[in-house]
Amino acid sequence: MKTNPTQPHPSGQGHATPVTRCPRRRPVGRFLLGLSLGLFGAAPFLPGAEVNLYTARHYPGDDALYERFEERTGIEVNVVDGKGDELLQRIRAEGEQSPADVFITVDAGRLWAAEEAGILQPVETMELLASVPSPLRDPDGLWYGLTKRARVIFYDRASVDPSELSTYEELADPRWQGEILIRSSSNVYNQSLLAAIIAEHSEAYAEQWAEGMVANFARKPQSNDTGQIRAVAAGLGDVAIANHYYYLRLMQSDNPEDQEIVEKVGMFFPNQESRGTHVNISGGGVVAGAENREEAIRFLEFLVSPEAQAVLADGNYEFPVNPDAPVPPYLSDYSFREDPLPASVIGEFNPEAIRIFDRAGWR
Repeated sequence: MKTNPTQPHPSGQGHATPVTRCPRRRPVGRFLLGLSLGLFGAAPFLPGAEVNLYTARHYPGDDALYERFEERTGIEVNVVDGKGDELLQRIRAEGEQSPADVFITVDAGRLWAAEEAGILQPVETMELLASVPSPLRDPDGLWYGLTKRARVIFYDRASVDPSELSTYEELADPRWQGEILIRSSSNVYNQSLLAAIIAEHSEAYAEQWAEGMVANFARKPQSNDTGQIRAVAAGLGDVAIANHYYYLRLMQSDNPEDQEIVEKVGMFFPNQESRGTHVNISGGGVVAGAENREEAIRFLEFLVSPEAQAVLADGNYEFPVNPDAPVPPYLSDYSFREDPLPASVIGEFNPEAIRIFDRAGWR
């Protein structure tokens, strides 16, 4: 019987939650049809081998990867879907009875929370260390980045010349009063951006920046990243901050309304003359009590291989973490300077970022 993977786990029952084979199957993008994932030539695991995946990634292509992994290794992938925070709490509630072997979530802030909760174990292999650059993985091997996402500036092409834009910091200038569109401070993407500003400058500077941003809001923070881009197109404000792939989704859409938004809104990579654009990750690690540890490690190694990285990038218009991975044409058009700040540092400053948001009145 299929269980609802998004239902909260009842703690204190002393029983492991059943893990069901995920029925979601979506086709891989056209860019990937010619790729052959002929990796892992070693002998497959024994019959019955499995890995239990708790994942907050829900993008086209991910499921095709799981199937290919099964074909190549003989390891069955059992998937539990949910939101990152909910899955983290579920693993904690399940305790030693948790069937989870691998935990995947989005944003360094959530990976840091998983690290603090003690649900991950250190893992280091030659494949993982060689495939994931050091700024995109935990120094102790608790988690590894899987994809990169840039948090960028979007602007109204009719009212803003891109030459007027420069940095995140500059958006707090009074000249942008009543023009800034951005989502709530409860959003972990914004928390990580502020954490990066703390790391670059100081807590005092970050608080002053947050106060300046609040003073420049075009409206009370609301909606999601796509909603901010749509709001710019609708003339509700001149400038928005959102992750790059939300815009690329609109670019690749066949919907005329989405194409109209792309025509009205431009994308700008900030801080190119200084530290670089803020980049965050999705990532994953092996759960502390993983019963299928070797299978879990094999699975992570597979996800960071060049071929698998190409699928992950194509599925959600994200950038691969593995520098040897092929990049889809629509991503290779974007070359920009990345902030080299380690993702682990971003997570460490998350609690202070939340406190600063509260003091600045960013709700």
